[in-house]
Amino acid sequence: MKTVFACLALLGCAILSGSARDPVTRARTPVHIPDLPGYVTLKCDFHTHTVFSDGLVWPTVRAEEAWREGLDALAITDHLEYLPHKADLGTNHNRAHDLARTNANDLDLLLVRGSEITRKMPPGHLNAIFLTNSTLLAVSNWQDSVQAAVGQGAFVFWNHPGWEAQITNNRVLWYPEHTALLEQGQLHGIEVVNSRDYYPEAHRWAIEHKLALFANSDIHNPLNLDYHVHNGDHRPMTLVFARKRTPESLREALFARRTAAYSGSRLVGDEAFLHPLFTQSIQIKNARFPLKGRQRVFVQILNNSDIPYELERAGELDTVTFPKELTLAPGKYVLLEVKGKGTKTKGKKSLALPYKVANLLIAPETPLAITLDLEVTFTP
Repeated sequence: MKTVFACLALLGCAILSGSARDPVTRARTPVHIPDLPGYVTLKCDFHTHTVFSDGLVWPTVRAEEAWREGLDALAITDHLEYLPHKADLGTNHNRAHDLARTNANDLDLLLVRGSEITRKMPPGHLNAIFLTNSTLLAVSNWQDSVQAAVGQGAFVFWNHPGWEAQITNNRVLWYPEHTALLEQGQLHGIEVVNSRDYYPEAHRWAIEHKLALFANSDIHNPLNLDYHVHNGDHRPMTLVFARKRTPESLREALFARRTAAYSGSRLVGDEAFLHPLFTQSIQIKNARFPLKGRQRVFVQILNNSDIPYELERAGELDTVTFPKELTLAPGKYVLLEVKGKGTKTKGKKSLALPYKVANLLIAPETPLAITLDLEVTFTP
């Protein structure tokens, strides 16, 4: 019996250490979101925590979670000021990144050094990423902390502005301190999505103040406790449209504000990025066809992305009818029914079926406008 217990104990240690993991649990699930012309689309999470602040996992686990979920880049951004595990761990603010780096390199994951400057409102919580030394930010005055980050060439963004602990009288407020940071070139982005929450006011501020948009997990638990990744659920991601898949290109793209926020089925970003992303996702198999009288034709549309595009008709045409609503399911062909109105129209005509994509927002409550372009030869 002692031998059995000993074997079980050794097996348990092996599983915990990772040497006996089931290979299936270490499989990577790619995220299918197309590249844009001239850019690669990088899937990123720039706001995560480990046991080196108030998270519940070891830094190497964060790297492997990100790899398994198909991410290209990750930042571990432990709090500088809130360290509930400091009695058990050291307070070296660079340590979490350093521990995760070897694992990230082995997995070809871009790991970005970061820290969270955790202060009361204003200014609230700020993330600084692309740091060279996090310990220099651990100072009493928050302005000095931000200056230390910017002095290292860091990118600074405002975390979860709509979080209940940072709002006043149920309102999300922009303070003079944020204006000062902006005017001094010390605020470069803002989270419009944190965890599962979307902040329309932050989205408006991003547009007004020309800030890069972010969607981050702010994950503290093991990932599978918060996101049902085996059932199609996923963490929020910041999509970065970079020239190359390198840390340098990633940083350049953030400062150039080439980002979009992806959460659930919602995508938030500038029209200049969302429109080509949609068109790169969609392939119309039979865009050219003849149509006689009131005949109907089923147009096959393939969605090559993981995003379910929710289309709502935005107008009508004199020559044909088409669906009021249409969902382009991820990775599937969907049938679009086009029916002639029996007009006297003759010959080849280019038709642009007007739709808005309800789950792609270029501004709060403003969906992306698109057209499905067809070429129809009419016969009365």
